[in-house]
Amino acid sequence: MAKGRLIRVRGQVQGVGFRPFVWQLAQRMGLRGWVLNDAEGVLIAVAGGDLGAFEVALVAEAPALARVVAVEGTEWEPEESAEFEIRASGPAGAETGVTPDAATCPDCAEEIRSAGRRQGYAFANCTNCGPRFSILKALPYDRAQTTMAGFTLCPECAGEYADPGDRRFHAQPIACPACGPRLWFEGERGAQDGDAVALAAEALRAGKVLAIKGLGGFHLCVDATNTGAIDLLRARKHRPGKPLALMAGLELVKRHAQVTEAEEQRLRDPAAPIVLLRKGGAALPEALAPGQVQLGWMLPYTPLHHLLCDAMDRPLVMTSGNLSGQPQVIGNADAREKLAGFVDGFLMHDRDIARRLDDSVERADPPMVLRRARGRVPGTLPLPKGLPDAQVVAYGGQMKSAICLVKGGRALLGHHLGELDEALTWEAFQQADRDYAALFDHAPQAVAVDLHPDFRATRHGRARAEAEGLRLIEVQHHHAHMAAALGEAGWHPETPDDRAVGVILDGLGLGPDGSIWGGEVLLGDYRAVRRVAALRPAPLIGGDRAQAEPWRNALVRLDQAGLGDLAGRLFPQAPLALARQVAGSGVNAPASSSAGRLFDAVAGCLGICPMGQSYEGEAAMRLEALADLADQPIGAGGYAMSIEGAEIDPAPMIRAMAEDLDMGVVPGVIAARFHAGLAEAFATAARAAADEAGTRVIALSGGCFQNARLLREMTLRLDGYQLCLPREVPANDGGLAFGQALVALAQLESR
Repeated sequence: MAKGRLIRVRGQVQGVGFRPFVWQLAQRMGLRGWVLNDAEGVLIAVAGGDLGAFEVALVAEAPALARVVAVEGTEWEPEESAEFEIRASGPAGAETGVTPDAATCPDCAEEIRSAGRRQGYAFANCTNCGPRFSILKALPYDRAQTTMAGFTLCPECAGEYADPGDRRFHAQPIACPACGPRLWFEGERGAQDGDAVALAAEALRAGKVLAIKGLGGFHLCVDATNTGAIDLLRARKHRPGKPLALMAGLELVKRHAQVTEAEEQRLRDPAAPIVLLRKGGAALPEALAPGQVQLGWMLPYTPLHHLLCDAMDRPLVMTSGNLSGQPQVIGNADAREKLAGFVDGFLMHDRDIARRLDDSVERADPPMVLRRARGRVPGTLPLPKGLPDAQVVAYGGQMKSAICLVKGGRALLGHHLGELDEALTWEAFQQADRDYAALFDHAPQAVAVDLHPDFRATRHGRARAEAEGLRLIEVQHHHAHMAAALGEAGWHPETPDDRAVGVILDGLGLGPDGSIWGGEVLLGDYRAVRRVAALRPAPLIGGDRAQAEPWRNALVRLDQAGLGDLAGRLFPQAPLALARQVAGSGVNAPASSSAGRLFDAVAGCLGICPMGQSYEGEAAMRLEALADLADQPIGAGGYAMSIEGAEIDPAPMIRAMAEDLDMGVVPGVIAARFHAGLAEAFATAARAAADEAGTRVIALSGGCFQNARLLREMTLRLDGYQLCLPREVPANDGGLAFGQALVALAQLESR
């Protein structure tokens, strides 16, 4: 008898329809044997026919939500069977991965719009789509361990669930109107009779603000074509300028935005992220994103969203349902308590949300994940070669917090949590720590934290290390950023002497010398780095207030350039004399090499929210938008900065900018010249460091590289070098934990 094959498939292969896919593939190819789930993934025993073609098809034709990491085959003695069957699953395990939530597939989208028992049903799903991580309470991933446990399947749904030829075979959230979650609309007098979606659409068309329960939390929703409704939402939420995310079907998106093929692909991805798109076509109210050339769009990603978008046939604002500074609301009672003050109604349902997940935010060109959340987590990332097979937990930073767990050669970078100073975000952080550890059976050997002793994440990690007797590894902020970019690109030293250069530009991070870093050129590897160049430091007048008020940063940079009189003309209402006194004393004015604060300084000089930003990064974002509106191509000349030894001094740039201001050069051109000059200075320093060290590898990371123009300017000037760029791992502090984990692994190895 011919030998068969025993095939192990590893990766994200459970809860994605992989077993029925294998069964259907075997039927098509005339094979016999069996398939089952177990603690390591999917196990297949197969005989008869072309087994080589079968193994190739396992990867090439895998279900849309599957992520195959490895296919391992060995010889197998076939059993006496003429059929191929799906066998009962073995024990569950954390090695198989948990599937992220996935947007409604085309089949389910068509089903809710067609005659049948799920027509108009807001919770239709199948093995190719629907809620996963947002409803999961514990492993193994089956209905009893999700928030669908209380919904008993009707006979029709039970039949679909049990049929391997049906697209709903073992779809754990399977439901229909007879047995699944229900939807209702609540107004001032409570739940209202009638079609919930129609009632919500009527309220939105009347200019009202609604709270809509989605997949990972509540959204606040208004008609995006109604300026009055947008202004009302902003006034109630105390969010005067921060861009608002939009939702619409693809045809509508294309009416209001320029959509490239790559951007359409991102929009259509099962993760259904918010994608930043340049404005174009029919104009929408400027109030959606004041001072910006882009808007954040997402396609409807649940049946509820599809039905509401159909009923409205116009773009909708879908912004996080939360009190200012607090995390997104996920519970019905919590929503009524916290959101009632600024909404006019609720579109509710009774399927509980197990964990809060914000919408992911992404860009297609250059490709980059800006916020890693719903649809992307808990997907894992491969580790670069050469690091030890150890378990590490890394706790990230204070802003844009996220947790990273490393196990079995892969890293799980958790979802965006937010600012840890906020009490409810801190609770969410602690829950996520417990949550991920339990879901992935994680037992760390080391804990990695930021060097800053006062970060809540650092204190948490130190306390855990002490309590459990684990090794604590403190990782300098910018080293972690560099490691994250290197690691995502898969860089690994071929010899012990191999080094890479890192250009790390961000807001603030504690340096090993006790000063505040933020504009750095580093040289090293995962284990250790040294600083080879940095932006000339400037005092942060008022400490944290310097991050909120750009005039403070403009003042110190103008004074350093010998242009103190210009500060008086630009900021007549600011207390300049007192600020200079504080800067001179050094009290509550720490020196910082922050590139982010240099962006604020230039923005302030151009009159961009000089006296105060209404949200983090507003000045820099508006400066980028201003540059993009100018007729200045990428690679054009910019303002020169001086490089003397290890110091990059922006004073010549500031003086050249002041001359352009006096000459009446339009602000957009000045903004573009600033971007080009900054890129040229740091690219020059990076090339010099790389050439001296004998390396061609340069990593770019830090929150400033979320700026697409700056990233393009830098990559153009570093042509010919091997660039390690942020793609799936956020360049901002959302990727910090991934880098910390890699540094910790390298230091464990070198111990």
